[in-house]
Amino acid sequence: MFIINCKNYEEISGEKIIRLAKIVKKISNKYKIQIAIAPPHHLIPLITKLNIVVLAQHLDDKKIGSTTGFMVPEIVKKSKINGAIINHSEHRISEKEITNLVKRLKKLKLKSIICVKNVSEVKKYAKLNPTFIAIEPPELIGSGKAISTERPQLIVNSINAVKMAKNSTKLLCGAGIVTAKDVSRASELGAKGILVASGIIKARSWEKIITDFSKALV
Repeated sequence: MFIINCKNYEEISGEKIIRLAKIVKKISNKYKIQIAIAPPHHLIPLITKLNIVVLAQHLDDKKIGSTTGFMVPEIVKKSKINGAIINHSEHRISEKEITNLVKRLKKLKLKSIICVKNVSEVKKYAKLNPTFIAIEPPELIGSGKAISTERPQLIVNSINAVKMAKNSTKLLCGAGIVTAKDVSRASELGAKGILVASGIIKARSWEKIITDFSKALV
């Protein structure tokens, strides 16, 4: 799994997200690799029709009905998303909310990607059996210093922690990934994919960087 978190970068605002999505679809088909886009929520409908994997950047553990301004799983699913990122370092939520959201996403047959900052959190949340756990040390996010080169042992320890849960959860790694070499190293260490943001969105050529990262994963 190769996840592109678009955050709220100006580079993908408005219909620019469609250009990114079309590039992702072409490269995904060419290299037979699953590439997902997590756009700002209001842009989701613009790209789900392109038949690619689309994730919500966040969901709220709120009820269906009289709740205003929240992203409710059962309602957002109707926009044809495939899953959601949960507990990103820029949008941390409580353990109770994480637990409830994973349960709700499972019931809806949607992918869940829990972001964590250390091995202790990997151990805690792997027990919930989310689809993926993404290890992202906050200090490396957006730094240009990749977790796979700066903190390789953290990836190894996180993979071991996931294995201890003895379920189907897989580990992704993120934070500071900006080159194909960073991606290759993460894969060599045992990660089952990557979660990236500025390394893609801020790149001069989306097609080149997504192609390079895809090649490094296959």
